[in-house]
Amino acid sequence: MQAVILAGGLGTRLGALTRDVPKPMMPVAGKPYLEHQLRLLQRQGIGNILLLTGYLGEQIRTYFGDGSRWGLSIRYSQEATPMGTGGGLRDASSLVAEHFLLIYGDSYLPIDCRDVYQTLLASKSCGLMVLYDNALGDTSVRNNVAIHGRMVSRYSKSAVDDPELRFVEAGILAFHRSIIDLIPPQGAVSLEERVFPVLIAQGQMIAYVTTQRFYDIGTPERLRIIEEVLTHDHYPDPLSN
Repeated sequence: MQAVILAGGLGTRLGALTRDVPKPMMPVAGKPYLEHQLRLLQRQGIGNILLLTGYLGEQIRTYFGDGSRWGLSIRYSQEATPMGTGGGLRDASSLVAEHFLLIYGDSYLPIDCRDVYQTLLASKSCGLMVLYDNALGDTSVRNNVAIHGRMVSRYSKSAVDDPELRFVEAGILAFHRSIIDLIPPQGAVSLEERVFPVLIAQGQMIAYVTTQRFYDIGTPERLRIIEEVLTHDHYPDPLSN
């Protein structure tokens, strides 16, 4: 089972905090944020990791190396210029497995990723989107997904106060590698703008709903919240050792 992590973001909303440090290497609870993600995967038996790096990516490679220190096998695809979530995946296509998890490098969701992967395989669909049921509105992230039965029926990051959108994309997806064929062959590409709409229209994006809140490090305030969560090990898969 392969996990592909999008670790090339610029972290512009974090301002000076990411001037000299790539966002995945931001210190959280005494470790680089990315290390918390990787430890969670390793404890679930997911050891095949592909890191898609960009801005200051050499710092990530220097710190994690081949991953053997954590019982992982890590490979890298480094983009010379920002290629977006889709362009980075396209350019790493030779390293991508037939089925793979795709994890945003700034999100943390403590669920069983093995079940996410197996759910995609059992569905025969090309894509799966993990969704947080945002009834409490406790993430400060605007609802952006609607579902119909098991399928994602709509995705919109721009809609405001739309009652049809009850869920939030939670930072973990799973795909068949055929979705790379939907990515334009050149330039920066957003998966959210170019690939998600096609899969949804084709009935090929299933929903995996969780009530487990997700966290991210997208802003200084969210960074403070996840620092508290990971420092106190609120979840049964502790990350303190």
